[in-house]
Amino acid sequence: MHELALTEGILEIVRAEAEKNGFSRVLEITLKVGEYSGVIPECLLEFFPIASKGTKAEGAVLNIQPVPASFRCLACHYTGPIPPRTACCPDCGSTAIRMAAGREFYVENLKVE
Repeated sequence: MHELALTEGILEIVRAEAEKNGFSRVLEITLKVGEYSGVIPECLLEFFPIASKGTKAEGAVLNIQPVPASFRCLACHYTGPIPPRTACCPDCGSTAIRMAAGREFYVENLKVE
């Protein structure tokens, strides 16, 4: 249920940007959501119309762009995906890997009028 709190956070960003930039309405909100962010996009899409009622974002399209997970091998410097349910580099087999992308969750863009 933390997606409701995240939705409220998105609307706070909209409010702050509207105050700063003076726009009257948001037409579209683009979000980047990492594969391992823990955010369930379907829940955001469900909560957003309810939470945005009466705000500058009411009626806006929520555009969710997934960010696939990418890893970096500390041994051979491979960067890219790893096979599901493995914890080793597909090139050298090392377990010294770090996530390079996939935990993101942020507002990428607001389309306003």
